[in-house]
Amino acid sequence: MSDRYAVVGNPIAHSLSPHIHCAFAEQTGEDLLYSKLLAPLDAFAECARTFFTEGGCGLNITLPFKLEALDLADQLTDRAAAAGAVNTLLCQEDGRLLGDNTDGAGLVADLCRNLGWGIRDKRVLLIGAGGAARGALLPLLAEQPAHLHLANRTAIKAEQLADDFSRYGDLSGGGLQGLRSRFDLVINATAASLDNTLPTLPEQLFTAGGKAYDMVYAAGPTPFVHWARTQGVPASDGLGMLVGQAAESFYLWRGVYPQVAPVLTQLRRELGKKKN
Repeated sequence: MSDRYAVVGNPIAHSLSPHIHCAFAEQTGEDLLYSKLLAPLDAFAECARTFFTEGGCGLNITLPFKLEALDLADQLTDRAAAAGAVNTLLCQEDGRLLGDNTDGAGLVADLCRNLGWGIRDKRVLLIGAGGAARGALLPLLAEQPAHLHLANRTAIKAEQLADDFSRYGDLSGGGLQGLRSRFDLVINATAASLDNTLPTLPEQLFTAGGKAYDMVYAAGPTPFVHWARTQGVPASDGLGMLVGQAAESFYLWRGVYPQVAPVLTQLRRELGKKKN
């Protein structure tokens, strides 16, 4: 019998995770089934426990359940504990659930492997101070940027988050207004692009050779990607991050790291068809 995995969220119909993981399984020869689970907003834990009780091996967790998954896990990886959220659950041999957060690792993999944008010794701006930013911080700081600055509409949230992670690297926090420095890499960790909006940002934000990255993805350029490109700055959306975090989950579950590039290329092609 094939091992069972799933992605759970609400809503969930839009999820590309089954497509990604089935492609990984075919590529690596792993025998598994991967499906979507729509959990009631007030019954995530019950839905997840039922899945594992019935023999499920692992879950991906998407919005809005990443905090509830943190509480459900019996053990946490270091990156999940630092992120304060769980997007991957593994049922271990003793039945205990291991919670991980692969989002930040997926981001770094896309930036460094797929795009070839180095982080080491770069000045990095991370926009936002919510769960997406928190999940990205530890993997980003592990790449040893020269400095990482957190900017958020509410300055105190960015300042507090920077203080929480101060032992991991050179970073600071503040408001979006009054940004005067220039950065080699600007990452949008807000959900603004989901609403087709753009954070209020100064135009003189990039160093010569600077680059921009939006953690949100879409069939066409997101507002943040479009804004950066109008300034002549190379920019990418977060589709590679989505595939990268899935690869990290797959590795946790199966002990095999799949090839990301062919799956990412296929998804780009399919999203392009939807756009047209």
